Amino acid sequence: MLSRRFVLAAGLTAMTLPRAKGWAASQKVSPQDLALVDVLTWGVTPSLLDDFLALGREKWLRAQLKPPSRQQVPADVQQQIDALTISPQSVVDLARDFETEARTAKMITDPAERAKAKKLHQTAMIDIARQAETVSILRALYSPDQLGERMTWFWFNHFNVYQGKGNIRVLVGDYEHNAIRRHALGYFRDLVMATLCHPAMMRFLDNADNRVGHVNENYAREIMELHTMGVGSGYTQQDVEQLARILSGAGIDFQSDDPRLKRKWQPLLVRDGAFLFNPARHDFSDKIFLGQTINGSGFPEIEQAVDMLCAHPATARHIAHRIALYFVSDYPPEALVTRMAQRFTQSRGHIPSVLDTMIRSPEFMASLGTRFKEPVRYVYSAVRMAYDGKVIVNTAPIQSWLKQLSEGLYNRLTPDGYPLESSAWSSSGQMMARFDIAHRIGSGAAALFRLPGEDGAGESALPVLQNGLYFDAWRATLSRQTQAALDKATSPQEWNTLFLSSPEFMS
Repeated sequence: MLSRRFVLAAGLTAMTLPRAKGWAASQKVSPQDLALVDVLTWGVTPSLLDDFLALGREKWLRAQLKPPSRQQVPADVQQQIDALTISPQSVVDLARDFETEARTAKMITDPAERAKAKKLHQTAMIDIARQAETVSILRALYSPDQLGERMTWFWFNHFNVYQGKGNIRVLVGDYEHNAIRRHALGYFRDLVMATLCHPAMMRFLDNADNRVGHVNENYAREIMELHTMGVGSGYTQQDVEQLARILSGAGIDFQSDDPRLKRKWQPLLVRDGAFLFNPARHDFSDKIFLGQTINGSGFPEIEQAVDMLCAHPATARHIAHRIALYFVSDYPPEALVTRMAQRFTQSRGHIPSVLDTMIRSPEFMASLGTRFKEPVRYVYSAVRMAYDGKVIVNTAPIQSWLKQLSEGLYNRLTPDGYPLESSAWSSSGQMMARFDIAHRIGSGAAALFRLPGEDGAGESALPVLQNGLYFDAWRATLSRQTQAALDKATSPQEWNTLFLSSPEFMS
């Protein structure tokens, strides 16, 4: 598919395209460093490489693995985020308002008016989810903590929830920011507990319905199969059943008052925002989980079980394999996975330590420039490259492109998340969709710079990708076939489209 496009381009009349400013000719970056920065971020840009060269590789890597807490998105990006409806509200207040609205709609006696009210309620929830997508996209594109943002997407996908279930559309933005992003470069155990104690996970995997006498095993099964130990790691159906009993009583409560409880149970109630551990719904019998006895004590049982899961050797290997799959190869080298798993265990699940082991490995360095980009990484990297130095004001086109590529944010229906294997994203249909998106981005994508609902063509924003960075760094990484096709482009728009469609840019 790519070669056919290049063959057509090679037959066109050549033209000389202007060389853009913004990249000092004296600055040099090696192909290896170019690929390193590209794979650890949502896409290399001239300004990002300026920072990399100013700091040097070691300092830049340290800053990405342990970002300074003071780092923020640019002020104009933060202003966009702050202006959204979801920004000033707590998730508890937001969900409570929507619950009240839903109850009010149900009480309407006129069928037509009731249907109208329910439709408005659903539309409002969809808008909240779109706002959450906007925040996610803006942070991915403009946050200086680029590795942290890549890991935020990785962990959300690992602990996936689907926005279309129940009221998760109202919860998903808070879930991504407070349960995932805040722990994306922390300790794995904290990440597991943060997702466990979030109402989005409780609702998605039905643990809010898990109570003594009516045990629901959905979350218990997935936390072992997907989140920690992995399939075929030695746990049994009995372990799933025991873990479900341990998790009984963990659920959701958006009410401002605590539930009425017997006096003996009142000290055992645990509330964290909308998460509620209700001891009246918990199975207090002793359990045998992974061969160990867990005495019935309430919420401490959950903490003990999570500690056991996170310390299990199978979890270390499963997480190491998933991270290597994300960054290195569809078939990560066993030696690399083993070293990453050992570091996971030694550091008690410290995520930056595991990443550091991977990044400094010869296997990782050898893989640079070979990892085919999944749709989210492709779209983000193309937008970042095309519009470095410009801030988009409308993320709706990006949301649409991701859905067109079958990787819409918060849209994976199943708890396993989107595939990490490159082979899942390289079909002919996927390639044709990418060519279309490359053309839109390369031709200006004016809608990105036009506020939603505004009329007119939008600001002219034709990117100049044939710039100093291209001549000093990118061109050396391209095959002769790709270079020949680019040299024959008849317009800046066509050149941009071909570059963003090239095999090298997609890797």
